[in-house]
Amino acid sequence: MQVYLNGKIVPAKEAVVSVFDHGFLYGDGIYETMRVYDGVVFMLDEHIKRLYRSASLIGLSIPLDTDSLKISIFETLIANNLKNAYVRLTVSRGHGTIGLDPELCAEPTTVIIVQGLKEYPRSFYENGISIIIPKTRRNLKEAINPRIKSLNFLNNILAKIEAKKRDAYEAVMLNSCGKLTEGTISNLFFYRDGLLCTPSADCGILDGITRGIVVEIAMRDGLKVKEGEFTREDLYSAEEVFITNTTLEVMPVSKVDDRVYIPGNVTNLLHKAYRQEVNAYVSNVKAKGPSIWDQNE
Repeated sequence: MQVYLNGKIVPAKEAVVSVFDHGFLYGDGIYETMRVYDGVVFMLDEHIKRLYRSASLIGLSIPLDTDSLKISIFETLIANNLKNAYVRLTVSRGHGTIGLDPELCAEPTTVIIVQGLKEYPRSFYENGISIIIPKTRRNLKEAINPRIKSLNFLNNILAKIEAKKRDAYEAVMLNSCGKLTEGTISNLFFYRDGLLCTPSADCGILDGITRGIVVEIAMRDGLKVKEGEFTREDLYSAEEVFITNTTLEVMPVSKVDDRVYIPGNVTNLLHKAYRQEVNAYVSNVKAKGPSIWDQNE
């Protein structure tokens, strides 16, 4: 595997970050994950825009401009000969002496990791996955702005540990007011009483890019969408439940705690429509002319 590290593409074993990097010491940094379909990075501009938004919210200056970041992503994909992949782009505060002051770090650390991405098992989409509502609560939005996609993941990890102990795939956390928020790596949707429901940004969630696309698709296709505050009882009484993120796309849920659900027509419709959206995006990018890949074939 080849990894992009601060302007160079190096073998993974040489992609070494200092133990004094503030991303390691304090979780001081940001990231984005992207999915690549047949050489096209899906919603690349939106992911890069959100990365810069996160950077702005923590006072971090990304050392590359947007075009340079995009080129670096494609160069890393080419170095690994990957056209269907997962991309993880990380920018930390960088190397500095011990201490919380951001000014202790002279230069941010930029890392791009790409890995081949296999499709999730068909059984997941046919039968659904199991999720729980853990005891761990979502961080207060007043404490850590959820619009920052940061390296501080301990809150999510604690919820994930609970999920694993209960043989569940994902955990959807409540906020301090007992309202539904999001999963450790996903956004939540459920369908009940003719409404497609999803927790609003005010509940303390990251505004997922996949989540936004699904909301747009649902409204375009005539579904009534409600973004708001919901309780666990609202979720328990749902007819269908699914979660979304960049790699999962639209993933049906078959069980929430002890409640059992059957993946239904709404979930299947939205998953199919989302894939059509992906295919249209990829086709549109390719129709614009030769890609960086064509120079290497």
